[in-house]
Amino acid sequence: MTTRVDPSVPTRFAADPAWGERAARPLRWAAGPGAQPTDDELEALRAGLLRRDEPAAALIRAVTPQALHRALAAGPFADDLPGKVREFYDLALNRPAWVDDRLLDRGAQACRAFGKDATLVLTYGSLLGGYRTAAALEPLVRTGRLAGGETRRRLQETTLWWRAVTAPGGLAPGGEGLRSTLHVRVMHALVNARLEAAPDWDMSHRGVPINQYDQASTLGGFSTSFLLHLRLLGVRVSGADSRAVMHLWSYVGWLMGVDEEWLPFTERRGRRLLYHFLANDPPPDDNSVALARALTGRTGDHRLRFWERERALSLGAWLLGPAAMRDLGLPYRLPWYALSRVAANIVVSQGIGRLPGGRRFLLARSDRQARSQLDE
Repeated sequence: MTTRVDPSVPTRFAADPAWGERAARPLRWAAGPGAQPTDDELEALRAGLLRRDEPAAALIRAVTPQALHRALAAGPFADDLPGKVREFYDLALNRPAWVDDRLLDRGAQACRAFGKDATLVLTYGSLLGGYRTAAALEPLVRTGRLAGGETRRRLQETTLWWRAVTAPGGLAPGGEGLRSTLHVRVMHALVNARLEAAPDWDMSHRGVPINQYDQASTLGGFSTSFLLHLRLLGVRVSGADSRAVMHLWSYVGWLMGVDEEWLPFTERRGRRLLYHFLANDPPPDDNSVALARALTGRTGDHRLRFWERERALSLGAWLLGPAAMRDLGLPYRLPWYALSRVAANIVVSQGIGRLPGGRRFLLARSDRQARSQLDE
């Protein structure tokens, strides 16, 4: 019997179901009972590959590039913004009723208290793990944003954005995290419009270049898998901190234009969503291997290259597992560095962090680590 293929669904969707299910199996276990998607959820996933951030796309169509860049430089609270830009910002600044400032503050503080482990997890868990599937890599490669010499600069930009989002008051009106998040959202729309117009963009295979499906999956790397991987490094994540971090990144996702139906809100929901995405993602391709190699060998200092690479491979092996390392074309290493972080966190995060004044200690330590990293 011949399986009917729906020509409206990009062919990357569930391109290799056996690979997808193997890769996503740990997330299915973590999600618990009822992890499998319903028929309606599968249909929403397929449709999400063809949906873009429409408010941002409408802004790009309505405003000249010169006027748009001037408006972005001025920020959302400038007085003399063009009408279409003001409409976009007014829409984005009209916060949903579910946003809770106390949870935003606690979530941002928790992220800062995780210290250097947060950066390690985002780089060698979320980002490196995201390269395992070819789903969203083509736009990165075409824009040159995470290949070759651009790797270090782009990682620094992402780190600065993450710190702005998690800074005290970062997402409050006038906060730098809010401004920079909306700036990133508009830049995504610009890239999306350019790639959609490219004659060699294969919509029938890839769908919209920067689509709702991939945006929601990427959000999971900053929220759901972020917390899972922190625990693998021995970091204590309390229930209250978990709820606050997921709330924070759900609001960031909303600001970035992710459909509300795919905002994670809780870890349980986030794990289920990530399982749905990864189980239906395509397997790795040449882009996966090239980007993984650039990330794990990114430093140009010969004195540090060996140390950085071995540390990266140790963390990747521990956080992602041997199968993912094979998919990425990376050699497996014993998790020596990852286990050293586990040992340190048993003392610091699980021990000192629970004591009176422990949170203040962790935040002060994180500030020192951040300053040291910026000086590198």
